[in-house]
Amino acid sequence: MKKQYFISATACLIGFLLSLHGLLAQTKASRKDWIQLFNGRDLAGWDVKIAGYALNNNFGNTFRVENGVLKIAYDQYASFDDKFGHLYYKQPYSYYILRFEYRFTGNQLKGGAAWNVRNSGIMIHSQSARSMPKDQGFPVSLEVQLLGGLGAGERHTANLCTPGTIVEMNGKINPAHCIDSDSKTYHGDQWVTAEAIVLGDSVVHHVVAGDTVLTYHKPRVGGGYVSADYNWQKGHVTNYQEWIKKEGTLLKEGYLALQAESHPIEFRKVELLNLKGCTNPKCANYKPYYISADDNCQCNNKP
Repeated sequence: MKKQYFISATACLIGFLLSLHGLLAQTKASRKDWIQLFNGRDLAGWDVKIAGYALNNNFGNTFRVENGVLKIAYDQYASFDDKFGHLYYKQPYSYYILRFEYRFTGNQLKGGAAWNVRNSGIMIHSQSARSMPKDQGFPVSLEVQLLGGLGAGERHTANLCTPGTIVEMNGKINPAHCIDSDSKTYHGDQWVTAEAIVLGDSVVHHVVAGDTVLTYHKPRVGGGYVSADYNWQKGHVTNYQEWIKKEGTLLKEGYLALQAESHPIEFRKVELLNLKGCTNPKCANYKPYYISADDNCQCNNKP
C-alpha cells in the first residue's frame, strides 16, 4: 500500500522496551514452543482469498511451495489488474510474537501500480478470509508493510498501513494511512528477518534484524478505508456500512495473512510464539512466557 513518513523518538524508546520484553519472552521459550505456521512442504492450514475469486480459488497458482520456500508468484498471469490476494492462516491470535524471513525477487508483473514495486506485507489483527466479500481488495487489518530497496536511496521496511483501521502514537490518533518505520534499506534479493510483537489491543511493535523500528498503540476500526480516492466502495467492500458502525472498536485479536500485490516475494520461515495461555504456575499447561491469561488452565492436572 501507499506510504507516508513518520518517525517518533518516543515510539522508538517504547519499542526498545518492548523489544527487550520480547527477547526475555523468547529466552523462556524452547524451539518446540514456536508454532511453525509454514511447514515447509505445502499450504496446509492456510486459506487463499484473491479479489474477484471465491475463497480458496488460488488463481494462477499465486501461492505455492517450491523447494521448501513459500512463494507468491505471477508467472501464470497475463496482467495483475487489481487481483490483490491474501493467504490467511487458519486461526486468529491476540498476544504473540510473529517471526518471518522474506525476500523480493524478479520483476513486478505488468498491470501493477508503480507504488507496488517491491511492495508486499503481512496483515495482522485481520478480518477472516471467510468474511471478505468476493471482490474486496484489502482486508480490514493492520499491515506490516514490506518494502525492498530500489537500488538507490532509502526505502524503509516493516512500516504500517491501515486499511479500515487507525492507531495511536504518542498518545494521539495518527491519521496517516501508512506510517514509515526507521528501518535500514534492504536492496536486492537478500533475505530479511522481521518480527511483530502483538499484545492484544494495547501495543504492536515491529522489529527488523533485531532492531525495533516502529511502535503503535490501541489499534481500532476507523480512519476510513485506504484514502479519499480509494474508499470503501472503490475497494469493493460491499458491507462497509457494518464496518462504519464498528468505528472505534479496539482490535483485540485477528488473523494473519501474507499479501500478494504484484511483485514476487518469498518466505522461508513464518513462525509464531503464542503469548496467551495459562498463567497459573500450578497448572500443567502453564508457560513462563505467557503474558495474557486464557480460560484453558487445566489445574486438575499435576504440573
